Amino acid sequence: MGHSFRTLASILLFLLVGLMAKAQDAPLATDMPTSSASPDSPQLDRRYAYFFTEAVKQQQAGNYAEAFQLFQHCLDMKPTAEVYFALSSYYAEMDADSQMIQAMEEAARLQPDNNTYLERLGQSYIKAHNLDKAIEVYERLADNNRNRTEVLAILGQLYQYKKDYPRLVSTIERIEVIDGVSEETALAKMQAYSLQGKKDEELNVLKQLVAHHPNDLNYRVMMGNWLMQNERKKEALREYLGVLKAEPDHVSAQLALLDYYRSENMAQETDRLTRQLLLGDKTPMESKTQVMRQFIYDNEMAGGDSTVVLNLFRQMLQRKQTTSDMAELRVAYMDLKHMPKDSICQALNTVLEIAPDNAPARLQLIQQVWPTKDFDRVIELCTPALAYNPDEMAFYYFMGLAHYQKDENDQALDAFRRGVSQINSESNVEIVSDFYAIMGDIYHQKGMDREAFAAYDSCLHWKPDNINCLNNYAYFLSLKKQDLSKAEQMSYRTIKAQPTNATYLDTYAWVLFCQGRYEEARIYIDQTLKNDDAPDGAVLEHAGDIYALTGDIGQAAEYWRQALEKGGGTDLLGEKVKQKKYIEKK
Repeated sequence: MGHSFRTLASILLFLLVGLMAKAQDAPLATDMPTSSASPDSPQLDRRYAYFFTEAVKQQQAGNYAEAFQLFQHCLDMKPTAEVYFALSSYYAEMDADSQMIQAMEEAARLQPDNNTYLERLGQSYIKAHNLDKAIEVYERLADNNRNRTEVLAILGQLYQYKKDYPRLVSTIERIEVIDGVSEETALAKMQAYSLQGKKDEELNVLKQLVAHHPNDLNYRVMMGNWLMQNERKKEALREYLGVLKAEPDHVSAQLALLDYYRSENMAQETDRLTRQLLLGDKTPMESKTQVMRQFIYDNEMAGGDSTVVLNLFRQMLQRKQTTSDMAELRVAYMDLKHMPKDSICQALNTVLEIAPDNAPARLQLIQQVWPTKDFDRVIELCTPALAYNPDEMAFYYFMGLAHYQKDENDQALDAFRRGVSQINSESNVEIVSDFYAIMGDIYHQKGMDREAFAAYDSCLHWKPDNINCLNNYAYFLSLKKQDLSKAEQMSYRTIKAQPTNATYLDTYAWVLFCQGRYEEARIYIDQTLKNDDAPDGAVLEHAGDIYALTGDIGQAAEYWRQALEKGGGTDLLGEKVKQKKYIEKK
């Protein structure tokens, strides 16, 4: 039946009730009807064949309820293995596990040599956690199929789960008779012997593995490692030295020997072999990284002399590098030791010389450079990154931001637009939000308010609590006296988030002013001035306008005068000071 039955539970569930009712009159366990109880006649055989064929047709047509009833009718007429097998899938779908197992038992009993039935029955026993029965079935399967090692593998797993280690070993040996001795079977037998505490037998298996593969020195290293783990260090040393005599650059043997030297506190030998491995051309980078990490650890435990570590890094990196792994490890070490940023930047440059497409290293270098405000260097670092890593939005972000800091708005906008094209559902929300926020600011500076407001809307779609965007959006709307209710709601969210931020307080006061809520505006402009040690001309002009329309023209004139001295404010500021009255911008 396969996986299609998993969609049929709702269709067949009602049949379970009828099935249970029938069970009162027809036993389902060992008392199920068998073929010996069925009459044998040509007429019955023809009727049975007709209904069985019809059941199969209904099943193939997707009419599972009808097929189930027809199979049950076949069972009443002539219980056969094939009917029990067919019905077992329906019982399984209806979660009638005991009936499913009983049906499979009957199928396997009627056709004891049918491997399909036996395998389904064995799987059913495993699912029901009846491992003893499962073992019986898989032993029968193994007897029927003496070359099927996958059956023996399952049988071995069952014995292992039952902690029947002698039979587990016997089963593994049956696999070896078919496929020969392998590392996998040897290790499995060794584990079984180890769990029984049979060290001699465990070692004998390993010796046999070495004997079966005399040209594979890795097994001799494995032998040495086993001896080391079992405190037979001198014997282990002989194995390692024997391997290295045959193959002086055998990396696994060198690594194992290094562990031996370290365990014996042989500092001179440990240092010599460490450097040999790290500076050797035949040592894989993965092994070098492992050895270097251990060297750093040992160095830290001995007091942490970074000059020794950095000197070894220098020697390694003077050699041709096929990967940037070692250069990256040096950067990580320098970070760990809190070394100067200039040194870390040089180390990161080395990483990029080896692997210019290394995005994490390039981003780390940009983040190191950014606080120095060397925006040309940031742009220089980002430019090749857009070719190597065109889908990494952070590079567009830093490039655009660097141009923006240099007042190169067109170049900044170009970088942000290209970055926006890379946005997908997995993009970093913070970066995407800032993309659109800065684009909105640039559009506003270029007098493209419609595009600016669209960018702000996109920003808030990605991050509704982007406070800077909420403030700028609200303020620019107020300048145009457009959507003031929306502007007030956005601005209010900023002062709720940061109630002492003078910039946000000024925006909120001005939005209230634009709405004609002058007394409320005065409360918030007072809070602005309280929290701003050096208000600029625009803020002071706002204060003057608000005070003027709340009736305090004297204080308003003073704020306008101060604003004029600051050199900020609108074109009408001079007239306000001269006429000592509020003048509305047309």
